[in-house]
Amino acid sequence: MSFFKDRNCYLKNYNLSLIERIKQFNYGYLGLVCLVVAVGLMTLYSAAGGSWTPWARPQFIRFLMSLCTLGAVALCPLRFWMKYAYGFYLAALLLLVCVTLFGHVGMGAQRWLDLGVIRLQPSELMKIALVLALARYFHGAGLEEVRSNRFLIPPVLMMILPVGLIMEQPDLGTALMLVFATAGMFFMAGVQVWKFMAVTLLAVISLPIAWTCLHDYQRQRVLTFLNPENDPFGAGYHILQSKIALGSGGLLGKGFMQGTQSRLSFLPEKQTDFIFTMISEEFGLIGAFGLCLLYAFIIGYGFVIAQRAASFFGKLLAVGLTINFALYVFINMSMVMGLMPVVGIPLPLISYGGTAMMTLFIGFGLIQCVDINREMVIGRRGSIDDE
Repeated sequence: MSFFKDRNCYLKNYNLSLIERIKQFNYGYLGLVCLVVAVGLMTLYSAAGGSWTPWARPQFIRFLMSLCTLGAVALCPLRFWMKYAYGFYLAALLLLVCVTLFGHVGMGAQRWLDLGVIRLQPSELMKIALVLALARYFHGAGLEEVRSNRFLIPPVLMMILPVGLIMEQPDLGTALMLVFATAGMFFMAGVQVWKFMAVTLLAVISLPIAWTCLHDYQRQRVLTFLNPENDPFGAGYHILQSKIALGSGGLLGKGFMQGTQSRLSFLPEKQTDFIFTMISEEFGLIGAFGLCLLYAFIIGYGFVIAQRAASFFGKLLAVGLTINFALYVFINMSMVMGLMPVVGIPLPLISYGGTAMMTLFIGFGLIQCVDINREMVIGRRGSIDDE
């Protein structure tokens, strides 16, 4: 897919009133997102044994707040997000530094800022801020610039700084998401394939060094991934119980609130990281496939929105945020099926959690903003080009 062909295309000034923006809202895309959230609320209700507490009711309130945030983000002019992209990135980076200095420690990791009313996880905000900053940086650059090694140094540093801070928390899963999302945006911006191959080769060669830099529990997760049966009642317990729940659902599942692994508390973290296995147990292969289909529609919709955007900033922004969402889905499902080590990535829109829900809806709001302003061509310095 090449996004360079539209760079020199100029359209008339595209200023929409608030009413016109609301009419341009992509309600089909929003409906798919809300449908997945409904599945999540239903699953959290089941996880609590048929009760709205302690998970479903707070999650529903967060959903309503996130929905309002989505609307506010989507109705802002696209130029606003481009103008302040670097500012949002620096703010997110500063929050990560604050986490390192005096963050709240929970479950052995220092990932949160306790603001009294809420606990904020800045690494989630960085997933949005980094995409914004990279889209701003690559916007307007010619193909010759993108293929210059010197030109790629600033965006690489933009990625390395937050990844280093997040690894200190430690949070390997989020760090990997930032790396992969950055790689996806580099590819869409036109960076040559041989550079990806060279970096991949270098990463493989550096694996022994990276292994020594991992924390003990992270190395244990990798060893457990390779052979979970080696410690079935210790490190391998989570993934073995997850596989049992996945297989016990069969084709049609055991029925709503009838999953034995979850109801008897064999399934760990059933409301967060391993919630997909609970869905598979209760609704079987058909239910799990249906959820995957909904995710596929949302991801496909995001790429369609990116493709039809006139501005290169809008294209990269929608692509980067869609890749970020796809990484959530891929990593979580691969993790609970035993296809990769457990890294603590939630299932998007389904797993219980506040910051993740809010940041996902900010991302959806930005994608909606791109779609609302899809006929707008933004110049290199942020103005609208008219011809």
